[in-house]
Amino acid sequence: MDDKNRTNNVENAPNHGEDDYTSRHTDGIFSSRDEETAAELTADDYRRNVTIDEDKTEANTSIGWIALVLSIASFFWAPILLGGAGIIVGFIARSRNANTLGNIAIVAGAVSILITLFILPFV
Repeated sequence: MDDKNRTNNVENAPNHGEDDYTSRHTDGIFSSRDEETAAELTADDYRRNVTIDEDKTEANTSIGWIALVLSIASFFWAPILLGGAGIIVGFIARSRNANTLGNIAIVAGAVSILITLFILPFV
């Protein structure tokens, strides 16, 4: 078949009753066709297996609890040593996704050190 004859036999795209799309279009995008694109969803998309690593979660929270215990113990004994250890272990707990326990341990350790350095000398 000849290339010239093949291109001459191509039909125009259907208009579907739309005479002048650009005259009534108001969102700033002008096109001669109103096309819709959508993502296709299947039943397999809703049946994804979600696995939770229980051992990793326990390890994360245990590091957070250790940091919190160190920070609380710093209020009663060796505030600078245990408070600093609580802050450091708190940052380690935050890096392992135990955010709440890590943040509480960091704040408690910092408060313990600040009380020791700035309030207790004057009492």
